[in-house]
Amino acid sequence: MTREIISTGNDLAAIAAVDAGCEFFGGYPLTPASEIMHVMCDLLPGIGGAAIQMEDEIAGICCAIGAAMSGKRSLTATSGPGISLKAENIGLAFIAEVPLVIINVMRGGPSTGLPTRVAQGDILQAKAPTHGDYKSITLCAGTLAECYTQTVKAFNLADRFMTPVFVLLDETIGHMSGKAIIPTVQEVKKNIIPRKFFDGAKEDYKPYDCEDDQPAVLNPMFEGYRYHYTGLHHDEKGHPTEDEQKCDKLIKRLFKKVDNYVDEIEQNEEYMIEDADILIIAYGSVALAVKEAINRLKNDGIKVGLFRPLTLWPSPEKRIKQLTDKFDKVLVTELNLGQYLGEIERVSGRRDFTTLLKANGRPIAPLEIIKTVKGM
Repeated sequence: MTREIISTGNDLAAIAAVDAGCEFFGGYPLTPASEIMHVMCDLLPGIGGAAIQMEDEIAGICCAIGAAMSGKRSLTATSGPGISLKAENIGLAFIAEVPLVIINVMRGGPSTGLPTRVAQGDILQAKAPTHGDYKSITLCAGTLAECYTQTVKAFNLADRFMTPVFVLLDETIGHMSGKAIIPTVQEVKKNIIPRKFFDGAKEDYKPYDCEDDQPAVLNPMFEGYRYHYTGLHHDEKGHPTEDEQKCDKLIKRLFKKVDNYVDEIEQNEEYMIEDADILIIAYGSVALAVKEAINRLKNDGIKVGLFRPLTLWPSPEKRIKQLTDKFDKVLVTELNLGQYLGEIERVSGRRDFTTLLKANGRPIAPLEIIKTVKGM
Protein backbone atom coordinates (compact mmCIF):
# COMPACT_ATOMS: atom_id res chain seq x y z
CA MET A 1 0.00 0.00 0.00
CA THR A 2 1.40 3.35 -1.06
CA ARG A 3 0.50 7.02 -1.28
CA GLU A 4 1.74 9.91 -3.38
CA ILE A 5 3.02 13.13 -1.87
CA ILE A 6 4.68 16.22 -3.31
CA SER A 7 7.33 17.42 -0.90
CA THR A 8 11.02 18.07 -0.31
CA GLY A 9 13.48 15.51 0.97
CA ASN A 10 13.90 17.25 4.32
CA ASP A 11 10.16 17.45 4.88
CA LEU A 12 9.72 13.80 3.92
CA ALA A 13 12.37 12.75 6.45
CA ALA A 14 10.52 14.62 9.20
CA ILE A 15 7.15 13.16 8.17
CA ALA A 16 8.71 9.70 8.16
CA ALA A 17 10.01 10.15 11.69
CA VAL A 18 6.54 10.97 13.00
CA ASP A 19 4.92 8.13 11.03
CA ALA A 20 7.56 5.74 12.45
CA GLY A 21 6.59 6.61 16.02
CA CYS A 22 9.12 9.31 16.88
CA GLU A 23 7.83 11.33 19.82
CA PHE A 24 10.74 13.69 20.47
CA PHE A 25 13.01 15.96 18.49
CA GLY A 26 15.89 17.89 19.97
CA GLY A 27 18.12 20.04 17.84
CA TYR A 28 19.35 23.36 16.62
CA PRO A 29 18.76 25.03 13.23
CA LEU A 30 21.58 24.50 10.76
CA THR A 31 21.56 24.91 7.00
CA PRO A 32 20.66 22.83 4.98
CA ALA A 33 18.86 20.67 7.59
CA SER A 34 16.72 23.30 9.36
CA GLU A 35 13.47 22.33 7.64
CA ILE A 36 13.49 18.98 9.43
CA MET A 37 13.27 20.77 12.77
CA HIS A 38 10.60 23.14 11.44
CA VAL A 39 8.34 20.25 10.38
CA MET A 40 8.93 18.31 13.59
CA CYS A 41 7.92 21.40 15.58
CA ASP A 42 4.70 21.52 13.56
CA LEU A 43 3.82 17.83 13.72
CA LEU A 44 4.91 16.48 17.11
CA PRO A 45 2.65 18.55 19.42
CA GLY A 46 -0.37 17.26 17.52
CA ILE A 47 0.39 13.66 18.51
CA GLY A 48 1.42 14.39 22.09
CA GLY A 49 5.13 14.56 21.31
CA ALA A 50 7.60 17.37 21.82
CA ALA A 51 10.13 19.22 19.69
CA ILE A 52 12.64 21.54 21.32
CA GLN A 53 15.04 24.00 19.74
CA MET A 54 17.94 23.99 22.16
CA GLU A 55 20.60 26.64 22.66
CA ASP A 56 23.19 24.75 20.62
CA GLU A 57 23.96 21.46 18.88
CA ILE A 58 25.40 19.86 22.01
CA ALA A 59 22.24 20.48 23.99
CA GLY A 60 20.18 19.26 21.04
CA ILE A 61 21.63 15.78 21.12
CA CYS A 62 21.75 15.68 24.92
CA CYS A 63 17.99 16.13 25.23
CA ALA A 64 17.41 13.68 22.37
CA ILE A 65 19.45 11.07 24.24
CA GLY A 66 17.48 11.81 27.39
CA ALA A 67 14.20 11.24 25.58
CA ALA A 68 15.49 7.94 24.19
CA MET A 69 16.49 6.86 27.70
CA SER A 70 12.88 7.41 28.76
CA GLY A 71 11.79 4.86 26.15
CA LYS A 72 10.72 7.22 23.36
CA ARG A 73 11.79 7.12 19.75
CA SER A 74 13.96 10.19 19.41
CA LEU A 75 15.52 12.22 16.58
CA THR A 76 18.07 14.94 16.05
CA ALA A 77 19.03 16.47 12.71
CA THR A 78 21.82 18.74 11.55
CA SER A 79 24.63 19.08 9.01
CA GLY A 80 28.33 18.28 9.17
CA PRO A 81 29.41 21.06 11.57
CA GLY A 82 26.60 20.04 13.91
CA ILE A 83 27.74 16.42 13.89
CA SER A 84 31.20 17.65 14.88
CA LEU A 85 29.70 19.46 17.86
CA LYS A 86 27.57 16.45 18.82
CA ALA A 87 30.53 14.06 18.59
CA GLU A 88 31.18 13.58 22.31
CA ASN A 89 27.58 12.73 23.08
CA ILE A 90 27.29 10.50 20.02
CA GLY A 91 30.04 8.49 21.69
CA LEU A 92 28.01 8.37 24.88
CA ALA A 93 25.07 6.94 22.92
CA PHE A 94 27.31 4.31 21.32
CA ILE A 95 28.83 3.00 24.55
CA ALA A 96 25.64 3.27 26.62
CA GLU A 97 23.68 1.70 23.70
CA VAL A 98 21.03 4.39 23.37
CA PRO A 99 18.83 4.05 20.26
CA LEU A 100 18.78 7.35 18.41
CA VAL A 101 18.32 8.52 14.82
CA ILE A 102 20.64 11.26 13.56
CA ILE A 103 19.91 12.85 10.18
CA ASN A 104 22.81 14.66 8.51
CA VAL A 105 21.96 16.80 5.48
CA MET A 106 25.45 17.17 4.05
CA ARG A 107 26.97 20.45 2.88
CA GLY A 108 30.48 21.58 1.97
CA GLY A 109 33.22 21.53 4.60
CA PRO A 110 35.43 21.35 6.56
CA SER A 111 34.52 23.85 9.30
CA THR A 112 31.72 26.18 8.18
CA GLY A 113 32.53 25.37 4.57
CA LEU A 114 29.72 25.97 2.08
CA PRO A 115 26.48 26.18 4.10
CA THR A 116 24.14 26.46 1.10
CA ARG A 117 25.96 24.13 -1.31
CA VAL A 118 25.86 20.39 -1.88
CA ALA A 119 28.56 17.95 -0.84
CA GLN A 120 29.05 14.38 0.34
CA GLY A 121 31.95 15.25 2.59
CA ASP A 122 30.70 13.53 5.75
CA ILE A 123 30.98 9.92 4.60
CA LEU A 124 34.02 9.11 6.71
CA GLN A 125 32.62 11.17 9.58
CA ALA A 126 29.52 8.95 9.57
CA LYS A 127 31.71 5.85 9.82
CA ALA A 128 33.63 7.25 12.79
CA PRO A 129 31.72 10.23 14.24
CA THR A 130 33.46 9.98 17.59
CA HIS A 131 36.60 8.44 19.08
CA GLY A 132 36.96 4.85 20.23
CA ASP A 133 35.93 1.43 18.94
CA TYR A 134 32.34 0.75 17.83
CA LYS A 135 30.40 0.01 14.65
CA SER A 136 28.35 2.70 12.94
CA ILE A 137 25.19 2.04 10.95
CA THR A 138 24.75 4.64 8.21
CA LEU A 139 22.00 4.79 5.60
CA CYS A 140 22.04 7.09 2.58
CA ALA A 141 18.96 8.35 0.71
CA GLY A 142 19.23 8.75 -3.04
CA THR A 143 15.65 9.64 -3.96
CA LEU A 144 12.86 11.68 -2.42
CA ALA A 145 11.01 8.49 -1.50
CA GLU A 146 14.12 7.18 0.26
CA CYS A 147 14.30 10.29 2.44
CA TYR A 148 11.12 8.82 3.88
CA THR A 149 11.80 5.07 3.76
CA GLN A 150 15.39 5.26 5.01
CA THR A 151 14.33 7.38 7.97
CA VAL A 152 11.69 4.80 8.87
CA LYS A 153 14.26 2.03 8.54
CA ALA A 154 16.71 3.95 10.70
CA PHE A 155 14.29 3.99 13.64
CA ASN A 156 13.74 0.25 13.32
CA LEU A 157 17.48 -0.40 13.17
CA ALA A 158 18.16 1.89 16.13
CA ASP A 159 15.72 -0.03 18.32
CA ARG A 160 16.81 -3.42 16.97
CA PHE A 161 20.53 -2.85 17.56
CA MET A 162 20.31 -0.29 20.40
CA THR A 163 22.65 2.20 18.78
CA PRO A 164 22.68 5.57 17.04
CA VAL A 165 21.81 5.23 13.35
CA PHE A 166 22.74 7.87 10.79
CA VAL A 167 20.66 8.88 7.79
CA LEU A 168 22.65 10.85 5.22
CA LEU A 169 20.91 13.24 2.88
CA ASP A 170 22.69 15.96 0.97
CA GLU A 171 21.67 19.52 0.15
CA THR A 172 20.40 18.58 -3.30
CA ILE A 173 18.16 15.73 -2.16
CA GLY A 174 17.12 17.58 1.02
CA HIS A 175 15.88 20.66 -0.84
CA MET A 176 14.66 18.93 -3.99
CA SER A 177 10.89 19.10 -4.40
CA GLY A 178 8.83 16.58 -6.33
CA LYS A 179 6.47 13.63 -6.19
CA ALA A 180 7.36 10.69 -4.00
CA ILE A 181 5.55 7.38 -3.75
CA ILE A 182 5.84 6.24 -0.15
CA PRO A 183 4.23 3.62 2.11
CA THR A 184 1.01 4.45 3.91
CA VAL A 185 1.13 5.26 7.60
CA GLN A 186 -0.68 2.00 8.30
CA GLU A 187 1.98 0.05 6.40
CA VAL A 188 4.78 1.78 8.30
CA LYS A 189 3.21 1.14 11.69
CA LYS A 190 2.51 -2.49 10.79
CA ASN A 191 6.23 -3.05 10.21
CA ILE A 192 7.64 -1.22 13.21
CA ILE A 193 10.31 -3.24 15.03
CA PRO A 194 9.76 -2.45 18.71
CA ARG A 195 12.51 -2.05 21.25
CA LYS A 196 12.93 -4.99 23.61
CA PHE A 197 12.29 -4.47 27.32
CA PHE A 198 13.01 -6.64 30.36
CA ASP A 199 9.84 -7.72 32.16
CA GLY A 200 11.29 -9.88 34.94
CA ALA A 201 11.86 -9.11 38.59
CA LYS A 202 13.43 -5.69 39.14
CA GLU A 203 16.22 -7.12 41.28
CA ASP A 204 17.26 -9.41 38.40
CA TYR A 205 17.59 -6.62 35.84
CA LYS A 206 21.04 -6.34 34.26
CA PRO A 207 20.75 -4.33 31.03
CA TYR A 208 24.25 -5.10 29.74
CA ASP A 209 24.27 -8.80 30.62
CA CYS A 210 23.92 -9.93 26.99
CA GLU A 211 25.11 -12.63 24.64
CA ASP A 212 28.32 -11.62 22.89
CA ASP A 213 26.52 -10.43 19.74
CA GLN A 214 23.34 -8.99 21.21
CA PRO A 215 22.42 -5.40 22.14
CA ALA A 216 21.68 -4.14 25.62
CA VAL A 217 18.11 -4.15 26.93
CA LEU A 218 17.47 -0.67 28.35
CA ASN A 219 14.15 -0.28 30.12
CA PRO A 220 12.74 3.24 30.26
CA MET A 221 14.04 5.29 33.13
CA PHE A 222 11.69 6.26 35.98
CA GLU A 223 9.84 2.93 35.89
CA GLY A 224 11.67 1.21 38.72
CA TYR A 225 14.28 -0.75 36.79
CA ARG A 226 17.47 0.66 38.27
CA TYR A 227 20.79 0.72 36.46
CA HIS A 228 23.78 2.99 36.10
CA TYR A 229 24.13 5.14 32.99
CA THR A 230 27.68 6.12 32.08
CA GLY A 231 30.08 6.85 29.26
CA LEU A 232 32.74 4.79 31.01
CA HIS A 233 33.36 1.12 30.28
CA HIS A 234 30.84 -0.65 32.45
CA ASP A 235 29.69 -3.96 33.89
CA GLU A 236 26.36 -5.78 33.53
CA LYS A 237 24.44 -3.17 35.56
CA GLY A 238 26.20 -0.20 33.97
CA HIS A 239 28.62 0.54 36.80
CA PRO A 240 32.08 1.75 35.72
CA THR A 241 34.75 -0.92 35.58
CA GLU A 242 38.33 -1.39 34.40
CA ASP A 243 38.09 -5.18 34.59
CA GLU A 244 40.08 -6.45 31.61
CA GLN A 245 37.66 -9.17 30.56
CA LYS A 246 34.51 -7.08 30.99
CA CYS A 247 35.95 -4.18 29.00
CA ASP A 248 37.06 -6.55 26.24
CA LYS A 249 33.64 -8.21 26.07
CA LEU A 250 31.83 -4.87 25.95
CA ILE A 251 33.73 -3.42 23.02
CA LYS A 252 33.76 -6.65 21.02
CA ARG A 253 29.99 -6.89 21.55
CA LEU A 254 29.52 -3.39 20.07
CA PHE A 255 31.18 -4.79 16.93
CA LYS A 256 29.54 -8.20 16.82
CA LYS A 257 25.97 -6.99 17.35
CA VAL A 258 26.32 -5.23 13.97
CA ASP A 259 28.82 -7.40 12.07
CA ASN A 260 26.96 -10.64 12.74
CA TYR A 261 23.69 -9.28 11.34
CA VAL A 262 24.70 -7.29 8.26
CA ASP A 263 22.05 -9.14 6.24
CA GLU A 264 19.40 -7.29 8.27
CA ILE A 265 21.07 -3.96 7.58
CA GLU A 266 22.49 -3.98 4.06
CA GLN A 267 20.56 -2.47 1.15
CA ASN A 268 21.68 -1.55 -2.34
CA GLU A 269 20.36 -0.85 -5.82
CA GLU A 270 21.67 -2.28 -9.08
CA TYR A 271 20.60 -0.48 -12.25
CA MET A 272 21.12 -1.95 -15.73
CA ILE A 273 24.11 -4.02 -14.59
CA GLU A 274 23.17 -7.29 -16.31
CA ASP A 275 24.71 -6.65 -19.74
CA ALA A 276 26.85 -3.62 -18.91
CA ASP A 277 30.45 -3.19 -20.02
CA ILE A 278 31.23 -0.37 -17.59
CA LEU A 279 30.23 -0.08 -13.92
CA ILE A 280 29.59 3.18 -12.07
CA ILE A 281 29.51 3.27 -8.26
CA ALA A 282 27.68 6.25 -6.79
CA TYR A 283 25.29 7.10 -3.94
CA GLY A 284 22.94 9.84 -2.79
CA SER A 285 21.88 12.55 -5.23
CA VAL A 286 24.82 11.80 -7.53
CA ALA A 287 23.14 8.52 -8.46
CA LEU A 288 20.25 10.46 -10.00
CA ALA A 289 22.67 12.10 -12.42
CA VAL A 290 24.29 8.72 -13.08
CA LYS A 291 20.96 7.16 -14.08
CA GLU A 292 20.26 10.01 -16.48
CA ALA A 293 23.73 9.56 -17.98
CA ILE A 294 23.27 5.78 -18.29
CA ASN A 295 20.00 6.23 -20.17
CA ARG A 296 21.60 8.69 -22.61
CA LEU A 297 24.67 6.50 -23.09
CA LYS A 298 22.43 3.56 -23.92
CA ASN A 299 21.11 5.53 -26.89
CA ASP A 300 24.72 5.85 -28.08
CA GLY A 301 25.23 2.10 -27.81
CA ILE A 302 27.37 2.28 -24.66
CA LYS A 303 26.26 -0.16 -21.97
CA VAL A 304 26.76 1.12 -18.42
CA GLY A 305 25.38 -0.06 -15.09
CA LEU A 306 25.09 1.50 -11.64
CA PHE A 307 25.77 0.02 -8.22
CA ARG A 308 24.37 2.23 -5.48
CA PRO A 309 24.82 1.40 -1.80
CA LEU A 310 21.94 2.60 0.36
CA THR A 311 23.75 1.26 3.40
CA LEU A 312 27.16 2.91 3.39
CA TRP A 313 28.29 1.55 6.78
CA PRO A 314 28.80 -1.28 7.28
CA SER A 315 29.77 -1.26 3.62
CA PRO A 316 28.39 -3.96 1.28
CA GLU A 317 31.82 -5.58 1.07
CA LYS A 318 30.83 -8.85 -0.59
CA ARG A 319 28.87 -7.26 -3.42
CA ILE A 320 31.48 -4.56 -4.04
CA LYS A 321 34.13 -7.25 -4.30
CA GLN A 322 32.02 -9.35 -6.68
CA LEU A 323 31.30 -6.44 -8.99
CA THR A 324 34.81 -5.01 -9.03
CA ASP A 325 36.10 -8.50 -9.85
CA LYS A 326 33.62 -8.73 -12.72
CA PHE A 327 34.10 -5.30 -14.31
CA ASP A 328 37.45 -4.17 -15.70
CA LYS A 329 36.21 -0.61 -16.19
CA VAL A 330 34.80 1.00 -13.04
CA LEU A 331 33.99 4.68 -12.48
CA VAL A 332 33.59 5.96 -8.92
CA THR A 333 31.89 9.34 -8.65
CA GLU A 334 31.10 11.27 -5.47
CA LEU A 335 30.83 14.81 -4.15
CA ASN A 336 34.09 14.70 -2.20
CA LEU A 337 37.66 13.84 -3.07
CA GLY A 338 37.34 10.08 -2.63
CA GLN A 339 35.94 9.29 0.81
CA TYR A 340 34.05 6.18 -0.29
CA LEU A 341 36.59 5.46 -3.02
CA GLY A 342 39.01 4.51 -0.26
CA GLU A 343 36.58 1.90 1.04
CA ILE A 344 36.01 0.50 -2.46
CA GLU A 345 39.77 0.26 -2.98
CA ARG A 346 40.19 -1.49 0.38
CA VAL A 347 37.51 -4.07 -0.38
CA SER A 348 38.48 -4.68 -4.01
CA GLY A 349 42.25 -4.53 -3.64
CA ARG A 350 42.36 -2.38 -6.79
CA ARG A 351 43.83 1.07 -7.40
CA ASP A 352 42.96 1.52 -11.06
CA PHE A 353 39.47 3.00 -10.86
CA THR A 354 38.46 5.96 -13.00
CA THR A 355 37.14 8.77 -10.78
CA LEU A 356 34.88 11.79 -11.14
CA LEU A 357 35.15 13.70 -7.86
CA LYS A 358 34.04 17.20 -6.95
CA ALA A 359 34.18 19.18 -3.69
CA ASN A 360 33.41 22.74 -4.80
CA GLY A 361 29.76 22.79 -3.79
CA ARG A 362 28.41 22.13 -7.28
CA PRO A 363 26.58 18.95 -8.31
CA ILE A 364 27.94 16.45 -10.81
CA ALA A 365 25.98 16.80 -14.03
CA PRO A 366 24.94 13.93 -16.32
CA LEU A 367 27.02 15.48 -19.15
CA GLU A 368 30.15 15.30 -16.99
CA ILE A 369 29.49 11.62 -16.36
CA ILE A 370 28.85 10.96 -20.05
CA LYS A 371 32.11 12.68 -21.00
CA THR A 372 34.05 10.67 -18.41
CA VAL A 373 32.53 7.35 -19.51
CA LYS A 374 33.24 8.03 -23.18
CA GLY A 375 36.83 8.77 -22.21
CA MET A 376 37.11 5.30 -20.69
